[in-house]
Amino acid sequence: MSTADAVAARLRAAGSVFAEDEAALLLAEASSPEALEDLVRRRVGGEPLETILGWAEFCGLRVRTAPRVFVPRRRTELLARRAAALLPAGGVAVDLCCGTGAVAMVIAALASPGVLHAADLDPAAVACARRNLEPLGGVVTEGDLFDALPEDLRGRIDVLAVNAPYVPTDAIATMPPEARDHEARMALDGGTDGLDLHRRIAAAAPEWLAPGGAVLIETGRTQAGWTAVLLSSAGLEVEVDSDDEVDGTVAIGRRSA
Repeated sequence: MSTADAVAARLRAAGSVFAEDEAALLLAEASSPEALEDLVRRRVGGEPLETILGWAEFCGLRVRTAPRVFVPRRRTELLARRAAALLPAGGVAVDLCCGTGAVAMVIAALASPGVLHAADLDPAAVACARRNLEPLGGVVTEGDLFDALPEDLRGRIDVLAVNAPYVPTDAIATMPPEARDHEARMALDGGTDGLDLHRRIAAAAPEWLAPGGAVLIETGRTQAGWTAVLLSSAGLEVEVDSDDEVDGTVAIGRRSA
């Protein structure tokens, strides 16, 4: 049995659905047999592959990751693509609850932001996002939602992209171990119904948006209607967009021009 087959067999036995693909990535990353054994041991132990590799693929980009920092999911590609599409050339874009800063990276790659800002409450996420975004001219700050943003952005944001935690507290125990055991709880827990942060964001977003600006919030399929109601109650024009291919759902609220 080849080394690749042996690694794939160990990963498959540990529950990996894409064992051969993961084995190839780990083999490419390892600098020695000892290093490979360490990587495989960590993956068999449930650590996210992206954290082990130190990067995640997202919308065709390689995003740096870090231990305990929320790993960008494929479903969030819908949020990133829609945000980039809505940003006017030279506009102001903000990635709130940014994690690694993956959404802001896509906005930088697909649009032409004049100002690119990202923020998160988790210091580890802020440090990771800075590594990803500062080379692109982005600014990353630490704080609780809008408290993290510079005051001069109030009323100027053209696109506010948000992937705030929206998993109901009681549902965290049912998540895969690689998420619930290896990512910060603050990056997952959305409160009793998963909408605690959506309520706060919807209530405050209008005063931060520029005329005609939009806030985009990733949400769950079963929660999308409620997220939309929150945005509508804040006086925004609302639509909900879903993409079955990536299993993503985004509620979008627009301020009148």
